[in-house]
Amino acid sequence: MDVSRFDYALPEELIAAEPLARGASRMMLVRRDTGTVEHRQFADILSLVDENTTVVLNESRVLPARFFGKKGTGGAVEFLYLGTRPDGTCDTLARSSKQLRPGEIVSLNSGDMVEIVDRLGESCRICTSFPADAMPAYLEKYGDMPLPPYILKRRGEKRSRPEDRETYQTVYAGGAGSVAAPTAGLHFTDAVLARLGELTGGHVERVTLHVGIGTFMPVKVDRVEAHVMHREFYHIAPEAAARLNADKAAGRRILAVGTTTVRTLETAAAGGTLAAGGGSSQLFIYPGYSFRFVDAMLTNFHLPRSTLIMMVSAFAGYDLTMQAYRKAVAERYRFFSYGDCMLIL
Repeated sequence: MDVSRFDYALPEELIAAEPLARGASRMMLVRRDTGTVEHRQFADILSLVDENTTVVLNESRVLPARFFGKKGTGGAVEFLYLGTRPDGTCDTLARSSKQLRPGEIVSLNSGDMVEIVDRLGESCRICTSFPADAMPAYLEKYGDMPLPPYILKRRGEKRSRPEDRETYQTVYAGGAGSVAAPTAGLHFTDAVLARLGELTGGHVERVTLHVGIGTFMPVKVDRVEAHVMHREFYHIAPEAAARLNADKAAGRRILAVGTTTVRTLETAAAGGTLAAGGGSSQLFIYPGYSFRFVDAMLTNFHLPRSTLIMMVSAFAGYDLTMQAYRKAVAERYRFFSYGDCMLIL
């Protein structure tokens, strides 16, 4: 399948640079059984979820994973933290005006130092002047929220704002580990979550998938089948897995909030039922995939040619998905991370 089939024309002004108040977004309702599209508000989700629905959330918290420094020559360097290795070095993406070299020292804006261990393209392994296991705490103090580049471009800014620490984070976020937000969850308020709990009889479950660079890295091949997904860590607690398996067996509708939740459930259900515990997912979902566990999906509108629009096309069907996206453009929905959402039933 050609990647170009997942392209669509999007006026730049439809890219949401600012979030609306939580819960105030529009919601496109896509019905797979009838092939119809309706224009709703996110608040309508409470009328579309019933006592036979189980809602599943990805509770991963976004790290303020961007941090900055200068080379000895004065050149600026931007890092995006991706994780810590057992040997105490850290994996990052790095951007600088000139290629960073192994052994080079970068002075961070905090006054700390990092040494470049090795670099391949934008991938850069570093050694910090403080213990590597202190990196999450360091980022919470000095880091910048990793807003997608298209938001910063629309704003005409190079860094996030203080308020993004709240708005680019779900209200139900738990353990930190993501470098991008599970954006479908940004629409939820505490009040909506409480009401969903009432409507479903308490069937609101949480799983974890730490969103990595694979979610937003562009597809650089011409054929969908040739693309290789990055690995992302996921975890499902034994108690949650047992309840979800029981719900699925009882015929309850499993509503996954966000593509990351879909990926978690479908990865863990490779054997037919959810396997508890953790692991790394490299699952790439595109048209032709047979879903094992998920029955409904809430998701935002995704970039052209992205793996995420390919997943949505696999779930809703290619023709219906592209029709929905054309209608979203015509109806001037707000796109991407801070934008409106789509509920697929």
